[in-house]
Parts: sequence; structure tokens; C-alpha cells
Amino acid sequence: MHPISRAAVALTIASIAIAPVAASAAPAFDGTRALSATSDTNKLEGNSSWLIGLLGLLAGVAAIIIVASNDDDAPVSP
Repeated sequence: MHPISRAAVALTIASIAIAPVAASAAPAFDGTRALSATSDTNKLEGNSSWLIGLLGLLAGVAAIIIVASNDDDAPVSP
């Protein structure tokens, strides 16, 4: 390896190790934070119990179909 490539590898490794430490040690911008309104923004907060019931019903029907399937595969010996 050339000395320049060794230096590049060492610089890359050092920047990977130092970047998270520097980012966590950096102070917040004047002690303020960016705030956004999150109340009622997506209109998805509702009662989802019907979805859970539907999934339970589908699971029950699938279980009944699997149990009640007609598997009359009798072993046949020659």
C-alpha cells in the first residue's frame, strides 16, 4: 500500500469514529427545537377493533377449513 492510501484509510476510519461523537456533543441551536403540530394531522386515529375482529374471523375460518379438509389418503402397500 502506498503511504497516501494508508493515510486515506486512516482518515476515513477516524472520521467514521469521530463523527457520531462530535454530533452528540454539539449543542442544540440556541437551545430551541423545531416543533411541529402533530394533533389530528392524519385523521387515522379511530376505533380499529373491527379490523382485529375481521382478522380473528378470517383466522378462524382458515383453521376450520384446514381441520375439516378431506384427507382420505390411506396408505397403500404394494
